Amino acid sequence: MTTPSTQPRMPIATLREHIGARVRVCGFAQTIRDQKRMQFLVLADPTGEVQIIREKTGEADALAARITGLTPGSAIAITGRVAAAPGVKLGGLEIIAETVELHSLAEAPLPIAADSAVEKQIDWRAVSLRRPEQRLVFRVQTTLEAAMRDWWLARGFIEVHSPKLMGTFSESGAEAFKVAYFEGRTAYLAQSPQFYKQMAMAAGFDRVFEIGPAFRAEPSFTPRHETEFTSLDMEIAWTTAHHELMALEEAWLAHAIARVAEAHGDEIRDRLGAQVVVPALPFPKVTLAQAQAIVRASGHTPSKSDDLDPESERRLSAHIAREHGHELVFVTDYPASA
Repeated sequence: MTTPSTQPRMPIATLREHIGARVRVCGFAQTIRDQKRMQFLVLADPTGEVQIIREKTGEADALAARITGLTPGSAIAITGRVAAAPGVKLGGLEIIAETVELHSLAEAPLPIAADSAVEKQIDWRAVSLRRPEQRLVFRVQTTLEAAMRDWWLARGFIEVHSPKLMGTFSESGAEAFKVAYFEGRTAYLAQSPQFYKQMAMAAGFDRVFEIGPAFRAEPSFTPRHETEFTSLDMEIAWTTAHHELMALEEAWLAHAIARVAEAHGDEIRDRLGAQVVVPALPFPKVTLAQAQAIVRASGHTPSKSDDLDPESERRLSAHIAREHGHELVFVTDYPASA
């Protein structure tokens, strides 16, 4: 291991602004090619990838020996000159290495590959998250939450952080996690911030929001029911009709999704093969009776007379996309029995 440089780190995404300059980049070695006269490696950081080159100078070339000893996945820092290289696919530039700092040598081979089973990927999560398409999910989440917060704050909402250990359960007690509390008492993990949002209305806050964890002891293994998830909540006072809340939700979602499309739309398409569609306003709306009629016409009989089962929701969504070109729909006018 070498003594770390005191030169500031440069994000790979900004290297084009520094052609001809001496820079220091840090990240993980992706690929290493050790040829007779030249050495090539690709370094990745959260902002991108760059090719590093080094021309060997002879048998006593300590830097060449250090590069030869690297393995894919090793954490390293490279100092060198940025050079224009139009033939290089990674941004049309490269770094001519002057020093290599080895911070952590990875075992070879790495424990997982891009095509490893999901279970194995999760076992080695810190390694799997190094891949750009995995990290993209978290960048999108960051953009989405920031856009939601911006929308709320611009409209006078106040952010709250409600307790997650409660003296009683938020909703059905059968779906609450019990936790041993002090002096032999029992607490419950919050299933939602609903009670505290309503307290804030009574306190005169008028408009509040929270992004925080929620916990539900539901013995389900579908993507629709997680035992621990991030809950997005808002509450407003002095409403006159549910249509006001629906319009608010439409504008909020459209704003947040538009921000994601602007910031990440191209990368989501290229890396994940998905298209981010900004929803048009207003959203389509159908009553429950209309929704069930649409589902029955598609050849499926809903399992409940006063609700929509998952298959009904899928068929309704497909109908709305086909007939209205929209990915979202409001279902209204549920009976009291639901």
